[in-house]
Amino acid sequence: MKYHHTEQAPEALGPYSQAVEIDGWLYTSAQSGLDPATGELAPGGFEAQARQVLNNLRAVLGTAGCSFQDVVRTTIYLTDFGNFPAVNKLYAEVMGDHRPARTTLQVSAIPKGGLVGMDMIARVPR
Repeated sequence: MKYHHTEQAPEALGPYSQAVEIDGWLYTSAQSGLDPATGELAPGGFEAQARQVLNNLRAVLGTAGCSFQDVVRTTIYLTDFGNFPAVNKLYAEVMGDHRPARTTLQVSAIPKGGLVGMDMIARVPR
């Protein structure tokens, strides 16, 4: 098992890794809209936070040589399901024609008052 870390994504808020690689698979921890430079939520509301989530995940995936094209499963966490269309639009922008399996859930809270979070599972390129 290999633990992955990048300063281009926020530090873990607890005793866990940004991602773990095992047997050719990368499992990311959920990322929120925290800006790694400030440790605060990206200003500008839902869309800004969602873009930051995707930027954070791009950085974490990159630690194992992965990109969004290697993702096989995504879980999206929303505090308001009314943001579903907006997250779909942003997600489609980064995924292009790639269509991993996905689950989207409404949750009661995300750390630090975030509005959106995501985690991913990716196949590590050989």
